[in-house]
Amino acid sequence: MAKAWQAPMPAEQFEFMRNILASPSPVGLEGAMTYGLLKPYFEGLGQKDWKVHQYKGNAGIVLDTHPGRDDMLKFMVIGHADKIRMQVRSIGDDGKIWIQSDSFLPGTLIGHEVILFSRDPENPDKYRRIEGGTIEALGAIHFADNALRSGDRGIKKEMLYLELQIHGENKKEQIESLGISSGDPIILNRPIRRGFSPDTFYGAYLDNGLGCFVAAECARLVAKSKGFKNVRMLFAIAAYEEIGRLGSRVLVKDLEPDVVIGVDVAHDLKAAPGVGDKRFTPIQMNKGYALSVGSITSEYVNGVFERSSTAAGIPYQKIVKGRDTGTDAMAAVFASVDAAAVSIGMPIRNMHTISETGHTNDVIAASHAVFEAAKLLDKEAVSPDTIADSHPRLDDAGALAHGEGAQKKSPPKKKKGAKK
Repeated sequence: MAKAWQAPMPAEQFEFMRNILASPSPVGLEGAMTYGLLKPYFEGLGQKDWKVHQYKGNAGIVLDTHPGRDDMLKFMVIGHADKIRMQVRSIGDDGKIWIQSDSFLPGTLIGHEVILFSRDPENPDKYRRIEGGTIEALGAIHFADNALRSGDRGIKKEMLYLELQIHGENKKEQIESLGISSGDPIILNRPIRRGFSPDTFYGAYLDNGLGCFVAAECARLVAKSKGFKNVRMLFAIAAYEEIGRLGSRVLVKDLEPDVVIGVDVAHDLKAAPGVGDKRFTPIQMNKGYALSVGSITSEYVNGVFERSSTAAGIPYQKIVKGRDTGTDAMAAVFASVDAAAVSIGMPIRNMHTISETGHTNDVIAASHAVFEAAKLLDKEAVSPDTIADSHPRLDDAGALAHGEGAQKKSPPKKKKGAKK
């Protein structure tokens, strides 16, 4: 019988994942995902004693399975709801809405449909969405110089503008009358769809709706299992990750978990173009979730993930990190909270573009990996003191003699009837 992460993702789950990724939640405006989608989902899991924590300074939320139980091992799983976005910089007299491109490569944006959100000038507490616009820079190849035509020079971020097809007189005034102003967020308009290859999908904002889906799916698995006796689960959906991982550290500071799991996307480095000479760890899609080693990651909790994933048959790959994981796994360190941290990810292609590409098997593997790791900690009744006393001691490492670990060749089989 196939394992859950080896089977195609059920249509209902795929649609839920699609809705998470499509939630309009640019940096600073994450409420569509957190309050509009995931808070009702968490509350719908039917666990009366569970609680959703909310915050004043950001729209992050945390689902808490054992509120107030500081005597239990606190295990926080973090996905981040905020999407990279573009923003209005200024409005030109010619009707061009000049934008800043944030964390997008300017050249990846040209021609793509977007959604702009702006406050209603007559009712500033409400936002309107404006669709039908595209991001442009040149207008046409005919207006580009030879260096741009040949590819010797690329698109600069200062060249980008939103095209709303405004025409007639007083173009700038027409735009301003819509309530569009500096700082208005703009997001890509492409919900995910199934890819050509089996179990693949592509679209915008896999980073990091996938991490939020994993947190939600793990919460469902815990609810289905009737919960844990020794582990207090904290399913966090953070804000402000894309501008410096500023939201998750607030959640960690508030709830002070003992273990922090940052769940994000990773690069399919095997398929990344033009980086062969950099000798990246060759992780790839459909080979399991990526488990980070190095940086501030906990060797003990990494070992828990390896043991539990191996026992459950969940595929994983190791990826090397240096000083910084680049994910919300750093939240406890940034918040000056003592916690063991782990960073896991799902390898995707074309990160920070409108055509990010992933594999459902990796998403399901990550969801079950977090659940199995927490289940093992619960089964073994691991306490904070256990983790504090379990740091590896390399001075206790046994010596390996030269050739001791080499595989010995089996003697050749003798032919039938051969002499001894």
